[in-house]
Amino acid sequence: MIEYSTELRLLQTELVKLQKWVIARRQRIVIIFEGRDTAGKGGAIRRFTRYLNPRHVRVVALPVPTDYEKGQWYFQRFVSELPSSGEMTFFDRSWYNRAVVEPVMGFCTTKQYERFLRQVPDFEYMLYEDGIIFFKFWFSIDIEEQKERLKSRSENPLKHWKLSTTDMVAQRKWHEYTRYKEVMFETTHRDYCPWIIIKGNDKKRARLESMRYVLSKIEYTGKSDKKVTFQCDSDVLNLYQNNSLPKGHG
Repeated sequence: MIEYSTELRLLQTELVKLQKWVIARRQRIVIIFEGRDTAGKGGAIRRFTRYLNPRHVRVVALPVPTDYEKGQWYFQRFVSELPSSGEMTFFDRSWYNRAVVEPVMGFCTTKQYERFLRQVPDFEYMLYEDGIIFFKFWFSIDIEEQKERLKSRSENPLKHWKLSTTDMVAQRKWHEYTRYKEVMFETTHRDYCPWIIIKGNDKKRARLESMRYVLSKIEYTGKSDKKVTFQCDSDVLNLYQNNSLPKGHG
């Protein structure tokens, strides 16, 4: 097996080629990173964007909405972050907060939650129909691994900024998160914007496979046919289907 750092560099080189193609062809790409707290979303985004031209890349991690934003259509503040021609947007959490985090934590009403589930497939179909290349990743993790990572964050002063209110209740509300996550998958998984499940216990493999998946789905100019394999590891990455995660993962 190719050493992690070597394969990472090969995939990052391909991402640079992909970005050149996006800019030249005036394409638009959206990649959503969702999943449990500590599952590795932020680390994966950093590896994706490490060598990309920042003028054509946006990483979006929106804070809690203001009172003014709460008075808007729910999707409105996300729409303003969508890419223009030649751009790539990476969402570190997205509108799917309303599918899992918000109902679990009591940050939205049942009516708001149900309205979201009705609207999101149509919203995403409009993005797809308008030509946006769209990926949805769910980074999973098992409960014991999450416990260890949360402990590491709390004990390391350099990681304290990563801790949030939702982190602190992540373990206690594990099964609630699971229930809402499964409803989200069943309701919003579509052929035009499928959920891609990534087992995140091994952060390095999760990063490599998420990058590989994106690259495998786009025929960009200069795509390598020798050094890089674009066949994803099914032990790490799969399209969503019922019971697609091993017991204990979420």
